[in-house]
Amino acid sequence: MLGLIALLQTLTLAVSGPATSPEYLAIRVAEAEGYFVREGLDVTVRTTRAESGAAEALAQGQVDLTATTLESLLRFGPRAPDQTPRLVFGLTAAPPFAVLVAAAHAGGVRSVEDLEGLRVAVTTPGAPELVWFGWLLARTGVSVAQLHLMSLGERGLVRAIDSGEIHAALVQEPMATRLLVEGRATLLADFRTPAGVAKALGIQTVSAGVFVRADRRPADVHLAAFARALLDAQERIRAASAEELAARLPGRATGAQEDFALRLQAARACQLPDGLVSAEEVQQTIGIIRAHTPLPAVLRIPRPEGLLHLEPLQATIKARQAR
Repeated sequence: MLGLIALLQTLTLAVSGPATSPEYLAIRVAEAEGYFVREGLDVTVRTTRAESGAAEALAQGQVDLTATTLESLLRFGPRAPDQTPRLVFGLTAAPPFAVLVAAAHAGGVRSVEDLEGLRVAVTTPGAPELVWFGWLLARTGVSVAQLHLMSLGERGLVRAIDSGEIHAALVQEPMATRLLVEGRATLLADFRTPAGVAKALGIQTVSAGVFVRADRRPADVHLAAFARALLDAQERIRAASAEELAARLPGRATGAQEDFALRLQAARACQLPDGLVSAEEVQQTIGIIRAHTPLPAVLRIPRPEGLLHLEPLQATIKARQAR
């Protein structure tokens, strides 16, 4: 066993919290199922409290890789030109959420345009889904400033939906699916899948992914091994039952057992196929972020191609297809 450990390539990975986030379930599965070790990697996973913490860990050189959002990387990530973050594996097209209308107001709110002047709730100020929601509004000529936006926390948001106190809300997964299934809300816009994002916005985007620093990038052979582990984890997520996965995952990653089946469903729906991201998707996402998020004045964003390093992943996919 000691000999095996000595042969493993050591990597440290920061992952945005909470540990129950559907966006990062593939990483939890790869760790729990031993896929990293099978690929010759000794990966230490460090969970941060939020996306910003994972981005800062990469900027400060505390980790080799970080799993967080592109928005967080632009706001809190590396600044020096030689430290440019590079995406090596795409995870989601957008934060997995849905714009829901409270059942009590379903008859009066049938389109995004109808939200003008109404009470709309989010969980927290600056929630990542606000960037995508802002672009959705802009497509219809409405701005966030024209809404009565309220920050209520998850429990307060759900209570306000049930009571009809608010007209609509940006509801994260898995609660969005639960409210829809139980008939407590109706769907106005769906950001839970890549296809849903493209339909809502008319463009394709990228949100969460695994990033490295250009000046501290692990060798391609190790990035390819990392990609193989994540691809195997995605396959496991698609094929395994909630009971099978929960038996292997630590409790901090599953959360309440009664909610894990919905979390698994959300993870299956939101993940990008094969982790591939195009330069066009990066460019379109940067445009959305710039339009709705204050970025550091000193930030110099490179060309979209310069934010990608997908050659190891592409080679891995090609080798799998040739089998």
